[in-house]
Amino acid sequence: MANLSDVAKRAGLSKATVSRYLNKSIVLPQPTVARIEDAIKALNYRANSLARRLSMGGSETIGLVLPDIANPFFAELADAAEEAASEHKYSLVLCVTRNNLEKESQFIRWLDTRQVDGLLFTTNRPDNGQLCEQLKGQRHVVLLDEDVPGSTVPKVFSDNVHGGALAAEHLIAAGHQRIAFVGGPDELMSVRERHQGFRQALLNAGLPYDPDRVLYGEYSRNFGRLALDTLLKLPQPPTAIFAASDYLALGLLDGLRQRGLSSPQALSLVGFDDAIYSDLITPRLSTIRQSARELGRAAVETLIKLFNNQPDIPPVTRIPVEWIARDSVAPPAKHP
Repeated sequence: MANLSDVAKRAGLSKATVSRYLNKSIVLPQPTVARIEDAIKALNYRANSLARRLSMGGSETIGLVLPDIANPFFAELADAAEEAASEHKYSLVLCVTRNNLEKESQFIRWLDTRQVDGLLFTTNRPDNGQLCEQLKGQRHVVLLDEDVPGSTVPKVFSDNVHGGALAAEHLIAAGHQRIAFVGGPDELMSVRERHQGFRQALLNAGLPYDPDRVLYGEYSRNFGRLALDTLLKLPQPPTAIFAASDYLALGLLDGLRQRGLSSPQALSLVGFDDAIYSDLITPRLSTIRQSARELGRAAVETLIKLFNNQPDIPPVTRIPVEWIARDSVAPPAKHP
């Protein structure tokens, strides 16, 4: 395969001149241009686009770091981020970590080797300080969806507190007084904030807050099933549950079906995300919509501002949430 030196030799020019011509950083007389183009055609030369971009100081690529691609919420986020990146003439590469610290660190090191110009970074693994240390000194990183405590890079989050309050308020309005909260790891910012809004809504309504009805675990479908087992064994089981993600709500529905029960007849449910499947399952899931698309696009726009050294980038951007009423909420069943 011909290389740049071969083209330069055939054209009778220096390698630097041919390189600057290909990078469009020099204007040459037309006869000189013709000699270069004739040499390229004769040698069937194909420029290494990555090498050329790196020589100009960047890769024109953004990395999107995600813990999981099985979750449709992250798939929708990725689609929106790619669309926004493309509008700014950047490619997007997907980096899947499965919440493994070594993989997260590996992708951060890509910034040092210029394999990517910047990272949109999502983790839903509680950090013990190691990830925060890895992010120190990195100028082109935007955290989204979940915080890494102590990090100072720009962040794009949903309004989790308001979402938790909305979920509880609508269950209370439907007549529920025994309402449970099922969340992911309690060390995560998103879980704490959604619980904060939930608890405040109960207190505002004059309802007792029962810690036995608050369960933390993995952001997984299996934990939703396990949580239902625990809650139904309480002396006074809840009549409604706020799940801090739609994925957890799927597990709760699995558990109900295993017992021959259904929602909302046996138990009202509210999720959080408005994932694409929440309108397709039975019952259609009432939920708090946090727009994965808006999160993805806002994170890209913030990163582009970092690339351009724009001033006054807010440390935290909050994306609004909204209540989506469907079929999984009804008044509590009246037992004789």
